[in-house]
Amino acid sequence: MGGHRAPGRGSSPAFVARAYGKVVAAAGYRAWPSRTAHLSVLTATAWRGKGLARATGSAAVRHALERNLLPQWRARIPASRRVAAGLGFSELGFQLSVELA
Repeated sequence: MGGHRAPGRGSSPAFVARAYGKVVAAAGYRAWPSRTAHLSVLTATAWRGKGLARATGSAAVRHALERNLLPQWRARIPASRRVAAGLGFSELGFQLSVELA
């Protein structure tokens, strides 16, 4: 696993896991207001369930904490919620989205 600079202002490096020369999982964060690090984690379908989301997510969380940022994980689907819980995140509140007509 290694870190690569992601494009865009306020972005962390992308922390990736590779297999056979291809990226199969990646994580990073975008700096949000109030020193929050909003995490994103992706894993290729064929590589899910092998701990790669947790490994790359852990690297992104560590990077954010070293920069005195508060990591935030908006986990919606059960698998994402399990990874977040495995990294020590606690569920607080809920998200509501509204679309105006």
